[in-house]
Amino acid sequence: MLRRVKSKLLRSSRFNSLLRACVRWPFFADCYYCFSGSFRREHRAVLLGKLSHLNKKDEVCHSGATYTLRRNVHRLEKGLIMRPRRASFALDYLGETMQAYEETIGLASEENQALLTWAYDVLFKYYSVVTENAEVDAFRTHFEAMEVPQRTEPNQLIPYQRATNPLRVDLQGIQELAYRRRSVRWYLDKPVPRSFLDEAIEVAKLSPSACNRQPFSFQVFDDPEDARRVGAIPWGTKGFAEHFQCVIVIIGDLSAYFDERDRHIIYIDAGLSAMALQFALESQGVSSCCINWPDIEAKEIEMQEVLGLELYQRPIMCMSVGYPDPQGSVPYSQKKTLNEIRTYRQL
Repeated sequence: MLRRVKSKLLRSSRFNSLLRACVRWPFFADCYYCFSGSFRREHRAVLLGKLSHLNKKDEVCHSGATYTLRRNVHRLEKGLIMRPRRASFALDYLGETMQAYEETIGLASEENQALLTWAYDVLFKYYSVVTENAEVDAFRTHFEAMEVPQRTEPNQLIPYQRATNPLRVDLQGIQELAYRRRSVRWYLDKPVPRSFLDEAIEVAKLSPSACNRQPFSFQVFDDPEDARRVGAIPWGTKGFAEHFQCVIVIIGDLSAYFDERDRHIIYIDAGLSAMALQFALESQGVSSCCINWPDIEAKEIEMQEVLGLELYQRPIMCMSVGYPDPQGSVPYSQKKTLNEIRTYRQL
């Protein structure tokens, strides 16, 4: 009854007039969502993520310091590859970078060693090419007095010229992989080796990410009982979640950002990695299905409680994973034509 009343209200002319007023005057739009509460959880999550980012001394692997360091070292890399390269650059964030570098060293986390090694190599290269600058000289002296990260083998993790030799896969191979990758909902009662999952995640983490912050993580549930419990949380899995062998939940981390302007990047970056993950799985004979995750408060709370997430850690999507049952069918899912989806433009 209540749902019918709400549906009738949404279709009423008065409600449409209200929406038009909100679109015309932004202040009314703010008021509308203030009273509706539709974005309340997102607002809190963004603010808590910002607070966690600014609290850089928090002793966790992905603190604000590590995200700041990862972002700024990538900015240094982009400065190093500029053509022509400026004699001096990065002066506006060099101090922040050095502070984040020191704070990350202070976290003393094994997970941060790869980040510190990369940061050291890029900083070493930066200080070797930026000369005759008093401001940089002070930071260089401090950097040279710091401890050098230990290495298992000598390596220079600095900008390089990528390989140009022919790849083992061509366009036809990519097209075949894309056609083969379908949303598979029926799986064999057969566990997926963790080595297969790890290899696929290794590919997924190579996906492009804004300022290389990689604000996402993969929580893998490969115990069938756990997979079915987690897989039943989203809507849209009724009738086939009880067959899940493995479920991956991709989590976005809003503590990667110091400003609200970046709040949508977790969805973009995680989405890019999810597609790479699916391709890497399919290439190993393992299928998957992306499971829709609408922003519904009750579901967000349930996932947060089951997975033990912080408020600023937002589920991006769930993905079921398993060996496809050859007797199971998949939807045809007709895609838009090229002319529907592509437009060549001139300004």
